Amino acid sequence: MELHNLTPAAGSTRNRKRVGRGYGSGKGRTSTRGHKGAKARSGYKQKIGFEGGQMPLQRRVPKFGFKNINRVEYKAINLDAIQALAESKNLEKVTIKDFVEAGLVNKKMPVKVLGNGEINVKVEVEANAFSKSAEKAITEKGGSVLVVKF
Repeated sequence: MELHNLTPAAGSTRNRKRVGRGYGSGKGRTSTRGHKGAKARSGYKQKIGFEGGQMPLQRRVPKFGFKNINRVEYKAINLDAIQALAESKNLEKVTIKDFVEAGLVNKKMPVKVLGNGEINVKVEVEANAFSKSAEKAITEKGGSVLVVKF
């Protein structure tokens, strides 16, 4: 086998359809576009969502709700994750940087600590937001919370 005798597998390629090259080709005159109408003309492009004159779906379905442009999407971290992180790395202060290094969050997302699970170590936690239950649980064990602007 050499480069000059390599060919594609049988049936894997097809010849291009050459239209508008005379009657004898079988694809002359209308060039496989049929007779008249917008689809036969050059530059034809159907509008997005056009359904042949039928009322389009986006106009049939009612509108509802709204998007709050001021919504902040937090990445949630529970107390048990902080407990595990503090124990595994012997940390007294857990920062957002520690969460990123542990792979719990993306550095571009704000972090909110939630109160799911238990915490048994005295630890200072730094995050963008805290739930009331998480804040209470951390301070009860002698730790502290530090809210950082995002």
